[in-house]
Amino acid sequence: MKVKYSRDVDILSIRLSDDPFDHAEESEGIITHFSKQGKPVLLEIQGARDFLFSSITSLIEESEVTLP
Repeated sequence: MKVKYSRDVDILSIRLSDDPFDHAEESEGIITHFSKQGKPVLLEIQGARDFLFSSITSLIEESEVTLP
């Protein structure tokens, strides 16, 4: 797994596999790239600062995060 944060565009990329991409789907600011077999290969989290802050806050408060 490889993790990269691009500050200038506020995107967190999480590479789950070295498999090539076939297609991508976007849902609520998270783009998931899939292989031909439908396996997730890469996650791109747009608005990463807010996403991470909400996630950490929910862990501290032991609550569930609802994304916009």
